[in-house]
Amino acid sequence: MKLSQFKFDLPTEQVALYPHTEEHTVKGADGKTTFSVKRPDQCRLMVLHKKSQTIDMYHTDMDGNPMKDINGNPSYLRFSDLVNYFDEGDTFIFNDTKVFPARLYGTKEKTDAKIEVFLLRELNEEMRLWDVLVEPARKIRIGNKLFFDDSGTMVAEVIDNTTSRGRTLRFLYDCPHDEFKRELYALGESPLPRYIIDPAINGDRERPVTADDMDDLQCVFADKEGAVTAPATGLHFTREMLKRMEIAGIKNTFITLHCGLGNFNDIEVEDLTKHKMDSEQMFITDETCEKINNAKLAGHRICAVGTSVTKATESAVGTNGLLKPYEGWTNKFIFPPYEFGLADCMVANFYHPLSTLIMNVAAFGGYDLVWEAYQKALDNGYQFGCFGDAMLILND
Repeated sequence: MKLSQFKFDLPTEQVALYPHTEEHTVKGADGKTTFSVKRPDQCRLMVLHKKSQTIDMYHTDMDGNPMKDINGNPSYLRFSDLVNYFDEGDTFIFNDTKVFPARLYGTKEKTDAKIEVFLLRELNEEMRLWDVLVEPARKIRIGNKLFFDDSGTMVAEVIDNTTSRGRTLRFLYDCPHDEFKRELYALGESPLPRYIIDPAINGDRERPVTADDMDDLQCVFADKEGAVTAPATGLHFTREMLKRMEIAGIKNTFITLHCGLGNFNDIEVEDLTKHKMDSEQMFITDETCEKINNAKLAGHRICAVGTSVTKATESAVGTNGLLKPYEGWTNKFIFPPYEFGLADCMVANFYHPLSTLIMNVAAFGGYDLVWEAYQKALDNGYQFGCFGDAMLILND
């Protein structure tokens, strides 16, 4: 397929800047009080049926007719309705990577120029070496020092250039490693995507970084630190929803893929076979393989939650359709046409045009059906991005 086949116009107002919220009004002796509650599991859900090539958007009555809410508006399916599409023994695969506060701001020695430093990964604990991105990169050369706090105790020296924006930093901080990491992270902020915080991208909508963003960008089941962006589809799952799934007998298990920034890189070739993905570290344990393979062999459905999960599992599935343990890196790029070897269901967000993420979803659901779903989402005001709405793709 070609890059241009994934181009569409996305209005900036249809990119979610915050998690889904609901407003509630309480009547008291002194009048009405209205307050907002974050409910990521109440975002809209669109359900795609691959075999019948049909799409569900609304709650329906016994005759299959769309229902109305109390205000007379269409009663859209909500993410929490997802539980109703699965049976006892079906198994969900989540990505339990944990996001760390990767975005820091420092000043360059002598000039005091403000520099954004985006931490990617720690290269060497003992030497305090980190792989980072810097902005503006043209101002940062080997030998420069960057200061990250007023006291001047957190200092880093540039020791290498890796890419046009990439640098290797050595932090000059003499203390136990745990203390260093704690102090470093205390200076950082949530690594919200550029399409949320950059006015040049989000249509000049004011979006300051808040104290809540670190929690909002973290899945409730996050466990293993290493991601610089969230496995976004997992953000919709709440503890209450996971409990409902448990009560219904729906199983779950976890892989770990530390999500990097590669999915946000521009694709610069029209022929998708020539695009190269950045590598991401991943882990799949024996225990996870046993749970998934047993469920599949028993005839239960396997649901991949997000593109990071399909990337990881397709990097480790055998020719017999069973999952194998894995510890290493993957740069797998999934785009149509592609035959998936493991999962038969998928949950995904609505992604930006020309992104590798929408290509992954189109490969799973089929290009024509997914493209139709995206047109419906655009026409009906669905929200896009990590805090936006979601789709469920079923093999029926």
